[in-house]
Amino acid sequence: MPDNASPPTDAAIAAFMAALRFDAAGLVPCIAQQHDTGEVLMVAWMNAEAVAETLATGRVCYFSRSRSGLWRKGESSGQVQRLIDLRLDCDGDTLLALVDQHGVACHTGRRSCFYRALRDDALASIAEPAVDPKALYGG
Repeated sequence: MPDNASPPTDAAIAAFMAALRFDAAGLVPCIAQQHDTGEVLMVAWMNAEAVAETLATGRVCYFSRSRSGLWRKGESSGQVQRLIDLRLDCDGDTLLALVDQHGVACHTGRRSCFYRALRDDALASIAEPAVDPKALYGG
């Protein structure tokens, strides 16, 4: 949340939750964007519990489909996302999290998960890792 904003009330969180349209699996995609630069960092999924926790705590929490559980960004890597603003699109089926990303956002050690693009008729890496993934996850 913005530094000068107070945490949302339970009523405000409930109103936000009521406006969300989750898919059949109970999930909604969330785009994470660096609040001050506009850099798109990653896309992940949230369930109702992750959205409510994110709004209540100001620390971004996602739902990990591979682990079938909550994933508090940075809990194992230390690369935390602090919520600045959580926005809902016009259809209520996609979230935009404006965040203050501490460290890298991608599990590959890159700042952004969007580091591959077509260059010279081939798929190329356009950003090198800033951190060795082994250092992030101890493996």
